[in-house]
Amino acid sequence: MKKTTFLIVGKHAVLEALKNPSRKIERVFLTEDAKKKLNRENQSLNLFKSLNVFYKSKRELDNLCGRDETAHQGLVAEVEQLEEITLKEFVLESKKQNINLIALEEVTDPRNIGSIIRSAVAFNMDGLIVKERSFPFKSKLLYKSASGGTEHIKIFKVSNLNTSLKFLKSKDFWISAFDITAKKDFTKNNWNGKNVLLFGSEGYGLKSKTLENSDFKFKVSMNNNIESLNISNTVSVVCHYIFQSVK
Repeated sequence: MKKTTFLIVGKHAVLEALKNPSRKIERVFLTEDAKKKLNRENQSLNLFKSLNVFYKSKRELDNLCGRDETAHQGLVAEVEQLEEITLKEFVLESKKQNINLIALEEVTDPRNIGSIIRSAVAFNMDGLIVKERSFPFKSKLLYKSASGGTEHIKIFKVSNLNTSLKFLKSKDFWISAFDITAKKDFTKNNWNGKNVLLFGSEGYGLKSKTLENSDFKFKVSMNNNIESLNISNTVSVVCHYIFQSVK
């Protein structure tokens, strides 16, 4: 059965999809200028080999993208969803001693999720756990904000986050919740081993039941001028520190 397709837009999102042999691409829509620029910048790659390529004007691409105000930069691709490995399969098959997974609860804004994916890839996180019903996997904004990062990280869509956390705890993962009520700074922890970095929505934070399934609660220390960081900024700070400290 043929999978449903969706559109991704923007130079980096489309370029990384074109370079990913695991990504099935149905069609590419682009301007003549965009193709010339891509070919000039990637002379060693035959990016459009065996693809259905359609040349469009900027206005035609604007209309194709709809009303979500996503800057397409002259590039749009119609793609299928990547083949997925389940969280359970990943955990049981992995031989790594140090594993760091990010888990999101009720984080639904595509721009924030895309930025989180971008940071996760930049700082070698091993995967992202999201609730299946609230993950906007067809969002053009998400792919644009991720800047191609979706092609380089495993995204585990789960039906019940707390059930997944309990499973991970049974497999020797430490669950670390980042919460505004926490007292301990996350930089005081030893991040070697298997970890789940748990983040909640900006408006409501983590649910009480989810906090109960956590082993630790941490905060990101800052001065008193700002109460908190944007969720994607918080994740970036945490991932960068762990990337630097775990070797």
